[in-house]
Amino acid sequence: MALSDLLYPDNPKRRQELIHLHQELLDCMSTNFHATNELARVLNEHLGCTISYIQMRRSSTVKENCDIIIQAMSEIQHQVQKIDSDMKEKLEPVLYQKLYDIKEPELEKIAIAHKVFSIVLGEVTSTAGMVAVKLLSSNLITLTVTKLVSLLAQIGASVLGGVTITILGLGIEMILHAILGAVERSQLLTAVTSYEKHLAEFKEASQKYQQAIREVTSLVRQQVQ
Repeated sequence: MALSDLLYPDNPKRRQELIHLHQELLDCMSTNFHATNELARVLNEHLGCTISYIQMRRSSTVKENCDIIIQAMSEIQHQVQKIDSDMKEKLEPVLYQKLYDIKEPELEKIAIAHKVFSIVLGEVTSTAGMVAVKLLSSNLITLTVTKLVSLLAQIGASVLGGVTITILGLGIEMILHAILGAVERSQLLTAVTSYEKHLAEFKEASQKYQQAIREVTSLVRQQVQ
């Protein structure tokens, strides 16, 4: 038993909590990597984008993996903003406004968007207009991505950011040392509290992000069937 455990008997329990929370964070991040690649695939296949796919790096730190997702999301935001610019440039002002009018029938919006992509890309899939309308009219960019990027930046900058993902395989003492260095009860409590706060917000934002992507990809699957 470590000397710190003799001085602070509740430390082993706190350590287990910390490791459990860390694993939850990594699982959530892994799901976000997959969801981001799904959205990139749809944009590449149907809207002529060239977004690179991303992969979680098990030998890198939490911060480095956060940065990978942030960069991919920034590229997606850039591409969606370009879609919006293309729409605005090619459409009459009245037609452009229809894309954002909640009272306007969705089928008409899709037809308008498809026409624009036929002009911009030449040959497009039948789902191009649908995907474009879904991305522009949903809160994927304005809310979910922006929120998630902000939380990823916070996690990367926190005490959690410097932890290597594979540290979990090295045991309790190693992860604790990696996160806290000298082990004291106050530090452990602070770390667990920080983890819980970041994780709760991150999981909520991630669920919204993943749901928004599922809505887009499900539309594509329905068209293919």
